[in-house]
Amino acid sequence: MGRYVIRRALQMVPVFLGSTLLIFVMVYALGDPVAALFGDKAPDPATAARIRHDLYLDQPLWRQYLHYMGQILHGDFGSAFNGQPVTELMAAAFPVTLKLTLVAVVLEAVFGIALGVASGLRRGRPLDTGLLALTLIVISVPTFVSGYLLQLVFGVKLGWTRPSVSPAARLDELLLPGLVLALVSLAYVTRLSRTSVAENARADYVRTAVAKGLPRHRVVSRHLLRNSLIPVVTFIGADIGALMGGAIVTERIFNIHGVGYQLYQGILRNNAPTVVGFVTVLVIVFLLANLLVDLLYAVLDPRIRHA
Repeated sequence: MGRYVIRRALQMVPVFLGSTLLIFVMVYALGDPVAALFGDKAPDPATAARIRHDLYLDQPLWRQYLHYMGQILHGDFGSAFNGQPVTELMAAAFPVTLKLTLVAVVLEAVFGIALGVASGLRRGRPLDTGLLALTLIVISVPTFVSGYLLQLVFGVKLGWTRPSVSPAARLDELLLPGLVLALVSLAYVTRLSRTSVAENARADYVRTAVAKGLPRHRVVSRHLLRNSLIPVVTFIGADIGALMGGAIVTERIFNIHGVGYQLYQGILRNNAPTVVGFVTVLVIVFLLANLLVDLLYAVLDPRIRHA
């Protein structure tokens, strides 16, 4: 098991380098960040040259990338164009988005798997048909539509929660934004769980467990569910990074100053150090989440561990 973890960790290194290089090149190829800093006004050539030198923008792109990677190894993600260190922006934004993502993942996993199992065990019945239709509707509705609709109903009309999240971003305030963020993924988890459970319910090992007289709840929890969860765990693990990076719309709707807000501001102002720094951390989160998924495989299916 230790060798497997080390091998997977080593495989993450070239993926990380390739991803950060691609991000770095794309962001800095969007245009001149110094010109964007001055807006419509033409910068003084001497001032622009000094800023480029201070930001290491007067060097070739490959040297800029090596300089940036050297800074990352020392925990320095550079400074935004307003002089504020990117790490300070991260310290304020990432805890909020992590809490929001945690709420979304819990809702997605708990309700998605529960509904998927209930639908898969009743394949072809009215419950199964209704859930399939409902999840298809949820997938078809854009996030900004469902977000504003739920905000209007639960936040304005019924008053069950605040329409916008306070700067403290308490956990109870993040329940509604977390639901909005998780809705589409919850629908996919439901459909994926339903399909996996319905297929495995007809497998020989399930028939053998039933023939041996095992209680239904034990057959479902110990045999059927463990094998059916492998594709679901894969999806949820990959979805963690997507939820953190894709929370821009949800955070804008509920006025949450998290990662999505900072990325939006960085892209809007062509603030390359902020965008590259935040996306680099998101790449690390995505890689760690996939490593965790690989380790969970061994828990769900011992044959993977022995292999």
